[in-house]
Amino acid sequence: MNYNKLMEEEISKIKKTSTIPNLLLHSCCAPCSSHVIDLLSPYFNITILYYNPNIEPYEEYLKRKDEEIKFIKEYPNTNNLNIIDCDYDNNLYHQTIKGLEHEKEGGARCIKCYYLRLEKTAQIAKEKKFDYFATTLTVSPLKNSSKLNEIGSKLSIIYNIKYLYSDFKKKEGYKHSIELSKQYNLYRQDYCGCIYSFKQREYEKSLKENKTANN
Repeated sequence: MNYNKLMEEEISKIKKTSTIPNLLLHSCCAPCSSHVIDLLSPYFNITILYYNPNIEPYEEYLKRKDEEIKFIKEYPNTNNLNIIDCDYDNNLYHQTIKGLEHEKEGGARCIKCYYLRLEKTAQIAKEKKFDYFATTLTVSPLKNSSKLNEIGSKLSIIYNIKYLYSDFKKKEGYKHSIELSKQYNLYRQDYCGCIYSFKQREYEKSLKENKTANN
């Protein structure tokens, strides 16, 4: 499936109407959302949903959330641009991925995490009568866009609300997010967010430091 093409076709349909649909956009962080907001703001009223119970430690979660709020305030959006903040829900995250703690990054644990965050987005989108829901996660080269879109499509049927297919990394979307991050001086994290990716990052850093020291 060419998910980027599906998104472009949906936007083409919107352009032919006189209405601006309301989109609930799950965002993992400000840098990833920067490109997505820049791309979609001419066609949607966007509300960011900051629901990321996987991020640890809590100080990191708050830091990323503050950067998201900062970007939204500074970005010269075409249409409405707002944010919904959610409860941290870190205990729910750990319950959700229980038994998968030692899975490799990008594996079954991550798929569970995707589903948790996208389902919350679909639920709120339905409750608050949004026209669409979507996620910024597909802008990352490290995220499985096919799985994310499969989950979004499934939840669209369950909750009877339109899902905006995407592969935001396409057409240099990820590169654009880096450029916007520099432009707005956004904090760019060096690990996905969960404690397991944090430990993996620390392990890789220690290996690199030991190798440098031995050389």
